[in-house]
Amino acid sequence: MASQSMFRVALLVSFSVFLTVVLGFGLPALLNAAMRLLGLPETSVTECIVVLYVVFVLYIATPRMPRGSVEVEGKAVFITGCDTGFGHSLAKHLHKLGFTVFAGCFLKDKGGEGAKELEEFNSDRMKVVQLDVCSDEQVNQAVEYIKDNLKDSQRGLWAVVNNAGVSTFGEVEFTSMDTYKQVSEVNLWGTIRVTKAVLPLIRRAKGRVVNLASMYGRMGNLLRSPYCVSKYGVEAFSDCLRYEMKAWGVKVSVIEPGNFIVATGILTHDIVATTSNKLWNEAPSEVKEDYGKAHFDHYMSLVRSYCNSGQRDAAPVLDDITDAITSKRPYTRYNPMEPHWWIRVQLMTHLPGAISDLLYF
Repeated sequence: MASQSMFRVALLVSFSVFLTVVLGFGLPALLNAAMRLLGLPETSVTECIVVLYVVFVLYIATPRMPRGSVEVEGKAVFITGCDTGFGHSLAKHLHKLGFTVFAGCFLKDKGGEGAKELEEFNSDRMKVVQLDVCSDEQVNQAVEYIKDNLKDSQRGLWAVVNNAGVSTFGEVEFTSMDTYKQVSEVNLWGTIRVTKAVLPLIRRAKGRVVNLASMYGRMGNLLRSPYCVSKYGVEAFSDCLRYEMKAWGVKVSVIEPGNFIVATGILTHDIVATTSNKLWNEAPSEVKEDYGKAHFDHYMSLVRSYCNSGQRDAAPVLDDITDAITSKRPYTRYNPMEPHWWIRVQLMTHLPGAISDLLYF
């Protein structure tokens, strides 16, 4: 494994040098050709580098440009998955901004701590509702509750945030079909089910649909196929819905968070231990024999190392969701992630697969 890691490092360095050379010689030639077409003086290499850097800073380093804000007063937002994580924090954040929040909690009827904390606001703008996004019955009941508790149902519901989600890990041959189905039932079909149920209300308000995908909705990775499959589906559904809703004045945005494992607690050492045992115990005997316990344990230790990784503050995600809800001209996609993950997403989605595979796998 050490030699393989060194090979990847050497490959990344070589690619960086290659890119630098290409930009050093190719960018000036390209800019000079453009200048000649415009009848302007040719530029120097230094000027080209300055232009490239300025573009990079403007795109990456500058704050988001204000694009106007909608009036918050009288607007309501429906959020799924508010027991913990992003959904729980978002419910409190949007309530503080003045929205009426319908917080869907999976464990409300079971006395879940997250639901209790939100109910303790004792506010007429914080309404907690039982919600299992996998249940047609509970989704329909939640929508009826929203209709009954909107100040004016004819004005509709301003936004829905499809945040409810689950994650898991495991190599393809160790992952059961039931696991694939369960993850997609929440992440993908739950998103579609809730969206379809509230869409008439959203259309009345010419409001917003905000779907939580992931950087893994744009690129695959080892051990994450069930999650990637579901989030790729969320991306596709969101794109199709955006095309259809344009005529209605409804904006559809996708949030693609990077690594927020620590901030959300979605992966803990206990979860890894339980899932690892299940993966190994339920794997077919021929799979266990072919892969071997050493191989399996190596990848499980890799997953354990992720438990303390990622950003600790969920604020970047909350800020992007808030912008998608409140901006008059929200972005199609938001990328709250660390720079190295953003670069990886760009390389893996824009380079030929043969090159990105060599760089990262």
